Amino acid sequence: MSADIPAPALCVMLAFNASNQLAVRRAGTMTGHAFVGADEAMAVARLESCFPKHTPPVEYFTSETNGPRYRVFFAQVDGAPADREVEFRTLDQLDGLRAELAPALNAVLDGLEPYLIEVPYLHLGENDYIYKFRVERDRNRDIYQQDDAARGLYQSRLCEAIKALARTNERSASKPATLDFGAVRYVIPSHFGFCLGVKNAIERAYESLAENPGKRVFMLSELIHNPFVNDDLLRRGLRFLQTDKGLPFGIDGRIAPPGGPEPLLWDTLTCDDIVIIPAFGATDEDKKRLVRKGIRVAQFDATCMLVEKVWKAARTFGRDGYSIIIHGKSEHEETKATFSNTRRHAPSIIIRNLEEAKMLGDFIAVPTEAKRMALLTRFAGLHTPGFDPARHLDRIAIVNQTTLLMNETASIIDYFKSLFVAKYGETDGPAHVGGAGKKDTLCYATQVNQDALQRALAEPLDAAFILGGKNSSNTYQLYRLCEQKLGHRAFFIQSEANINSRDEITHYVFPSAKSGKGGHTEVHPLWPGDDTPKRVLITGGASCPDGLVQQVVTRINSFFPPQGLRNIDAVLADLAAG
Repeated sequence: MSADIPAPALCVMLAFNASNQLAVRRAGTMTGHAFVGADEAMAVARLESCFPKHTPPVEYFTSETNGPRYRVFFAQVDGAPADREVEFRTLDQLDGLRAELAPALNAVLDGLEPYLIEVPYLHLGENDYIYKFRVERDRNRDIYQQDDAARGLYQSRLCEAIKALARTNERSASKPATLDFGAVRYVIPSHFGFCLGVKNAIERAYESLAENPGKRVFMLSELIHNPFVNDDLLRRGLRFLQTDKGLPFGIDGRIAPPGGPEPLLWDTLTCDDIVIIPAFGATDEDKKRLVRKGIRVAQFDATCMLVEKVWKAARTFGRDGYSIIIHGKSEHEETKATFSNTRRHAPSIIIRNLEEAKMLGDFIAVPTEAKRMALLTRFAGLHTPGFDPARHLDRIAIVNQTTLLMNETASIIDYFKSLFVAKYGETDGPAHVGGAGKKDTLCYATQVNQDALQRALAEPLDAAFILGGKNSSNTYQLYRLCEQKLGHRAFFIQSEANINSRDEITHYVFPSAKSGKGGHTEVHPLWPGDDTPKRVLITGGASCPDGLVQQVVTRINSFFPPQGLRNIDAVLADLAAG
């Protein structure tokens, strides 16, 4: 064969099991490829002689070596190898054996890194979802209500009755429910509390603990943004690998200082451990670390379908040639995961609000080199490598962190649409904004909770209590709606314990990038010296258990004379009667 014509590439099947371990063959003193052929058919035949059950092989890359070239295919296999000379090794283990590996295997491993994120999901089509919502008949609520502490957290007669009677449609807000206790009337939106993604994630966590006695079960970070749910899981033996900000925990359970000598929990992971990915999703970097350690990723991935829907939308926009603008909080786990996922498919940049959108828009309208450099400085760390405003802001598509206010995302989309119409005209301008007519990457549960709250805010009210974790973005958005209507009579709380007395309440002030202040609590007046009957709104964020809502009702009722209060059965009877 002519030296100018490369030899035909051999085909190699990389066979991974569900734990993301690679099948390799021992051959004398070297460990090498298990399934190689002169063409794809031969390589598949060798794969099937060892693993009859496997996913369809998919070609990912070509490995160039000093010797043969390899077309590299991935497949996920089921069962133990039929060939005794074939064994599974984690990628970390193989990295530690580089001197003992055949050169061809070393060369393929060198090219594997960009594709590791694909390995856990080889059994899924690109339009499949990692963890589908369960229908109501398949719910497993009993799994997390097995003792009095959990039942007090998760169960509420009041909330179950409200959801059964006030929710005429899961995706559409109805009129609020009114609970007339006599001295206090509670206005409860038709939609509040746990969304389907949170229910899915909670069930997956409790099931993982129950189904794996004797194994170490970790959560990548907080399951959801609710301290009471997370504390209950910790009580049952779960451990977190890192904080919601990505700071790793040491083996002593404390946050490990950067570069400190303390061993990290991450470093202790083995293929026998279980790591649950929370509803927010995870970055590609974290998933790759788990893949390398041979940990089952897909089986314990509880990423919300509606978060994954955003990822799929971004992938489609990227294929259509759009750059992606992510409307979100860059420090939030969900936005980090969305950015990490999106950057594989398109140039991407994160903006926080309409003000930052207008910074991009100023360049789009009149681009200059000075503005270009200013944007790259302002958004350093918030865009993909090589992002160039001059090239990548001409055709854009907007996706969002699912827990933000719909009207803010809509305003950003409308702003960019009008900007490009002004620049390119009514005919050509709209094509520069992908999906300009669609604003559906916001989670519908987030939206319907906001819609239901808006309907409840139309009622006359003496106060509003918004329940949720201090780091819960969707709860903060609910608080913002209440604050806009009620001002200082809106209170962001975590539980009934924050209602100190009839006179005062401990209110949480969310961190503000604009003010530069971190999150903190403040004691605010409630109804000092006022014993008149009250109308009170209560709602909970998507990660708020029903039991907390009922405990707030009980707490507020305790401030009024018992003789002035109706019992819960009478209140529920009124609710049922309509």
